[in-house]
Amino acid sequence: MEELIRYFETIPPLHRSLILVGGITFFWILEGIVPLFSVKYKKWRHAIPNFFFTLTTIIVNLPLAFILLKTSDWTVANDFGIINWLPEMPLWLYVLAGVLLLDLIGAYTAHLVEHKVKPLWMIHLVHHSDHHVDTTTANRHHPLESVIRYLFTLIGVFVVGAPIGIIMLYQSLSVVLSQFNHANIRLPKKVDKALSWIVISPDMHKVHHHYVLPYTDSNYGNIFSIWDRLFGTYMYLEPEKIIYGVDTFPDEKENSSIVGLLKQPFNKYRRPTTAVQEQHQ
Repeated sequence: MEELIRYFETIPPLHRSLILVGGITFFWILEGIVPLFSVKYKKWRHAIPNFFFTLTTIIVNLPLAFILLKTSDWTVANDFGIINWLPEMPLWLYVLAGVLLLDLIGAYTAHLVEHKVKPLWMIHLVHHSDHHVDTTTANRHHPLESVIRYLFTLIGVFVVGAPIGIIMLYQSLSVVLSQFNHANIRLPKKVDKALSWIVISPDMHKVHHHYVLPYTDSNYGNIFSIWDRLFGTYMYLEPEKIIYGVDTFPDEKENSSIVGLLKQPFNKYRRPTTAVQEQHQ
């Protein structure tokens, strides 16, 4: 564990890029082997706006990483933050607690707030308006959302008191798990169900991308599923019943346009409608 944390403390930018590109490549190939839904769309054309927003996410986060590092250094130097106030524990437990809490604040809470605050929902809608969810959808975020997510991560680093090694480990896990649970892959149902007790599995996250409420407002987690189960936001829907997109913004052509997606947050708010709840476990 010490070697792992030392590695992530000084992880080269090239390695971080390889994690991002390697993950997309791996799950892209897997989607062709064991697809959840048969591919009825042109994958490369569909991927263009998603790759564009992956690039804007990198551009937004690159200059802000310095603040993240300085905040982390300050918390460690001043023994500040939740994991530094807890009783002494083994390193593996210290790292696990740090990643869990960063996931709670930087991912779950951020995601929940984006669904509950109307202006933030209109920004987050860029992510939900994908009509063909696959591994490239993972990084389909408007630049404004990239800033919002960054701010929540920064708050998480400050409150948790996470050293930079844990932060880099968390962000790497976040990238790969997001690519995994968005990927258009079919796992054996028992395997997916078992995984969903620990991490966000593909079938679990796809429910969140169903086009109507209450499913859209469920399964907010990114890495760990504990938060959805603990806070009562977990829902289940058979994958065969899932329809991607948002019912009040149904224009697939507009939702595939980079220009249209950049303008999306400035459209008039339209709340997703509520369907009869089909299955909830």
